[in-house]
Amino acid sequence: MNGTIKHLQSSETIPETPERLTDEDLLLGYRSEGDRDSFDELVHRYERELFGYLRHYLGDADMAEDVFQQTFLQVHLKCEKFEPGRKVRPWLYAVATNQAIDMQRRNRRHRMVSLDRRASGKSDDDQGALIELLDAPDPGPDSKAESAEQREQVRRAIENLPEQAQQVVVLVYFQGMKYREAADVLSIPVGTVKSRLHAAIHKLSDTLDPTHLPK
Repeated sequence: MNGTIKHLQSSETIPETPERLTDEDLLLGYRSEGDRDSFDELVHRYERELFGYLRHYLGDADMAEDVFQQTFLQVHLKCEKFEPGRKVRPWLYAVATNQAIDMQRRNRRHRMVSLDRRASGKSDDDQGALIELLDAPDPGPDSKAESAEQREQVRRAIENLPEQAQQVVVLVYFQGMKYREAADVLSIPVGTVKSRLHAAIHKLSDTLDPTHLPK
């Protein structure tokens, strides 16, 4: 009898707390049961990461905050469209990117610039080239002002890129996404991510002050 009780006790399922669930479990749980704790946990997990992405993308913290809030409003409204088995992170970035683009259009900042110019070269090396191009060495005590000026120069150079090029630079460089993840976010082929990144590198190389480039 005691053995049976122990067996029943050991087989009892302990409810999972939101903190222990996967992103997909949280989203599907919210969709099917309206579990607010699951939704809040999902927001908490991506709050800093997604806000940082939007701030880099939009160049404005207030706009980034507005778009972040709008993103999760869209998650609430469109969670029925999420396909089980799909990764949540690229889906969230796709929603956030679309909201950021809408924000830019509403603020008359959307630039319709073609990326027909495709630079030649090996795109497999582009991520490393981008890191070398944008990463300045750690500043010493006498070079902080120069480093701040260089960061501002990089920020302006990225803002002056065509919108499609900005997207891949922010996703691949600032967010550390792999080409496949960036492609999922933007709903484009991996090859297009590589070609846009390569074009962005050539554009940035032409724009940035040569003193900032690695020697």
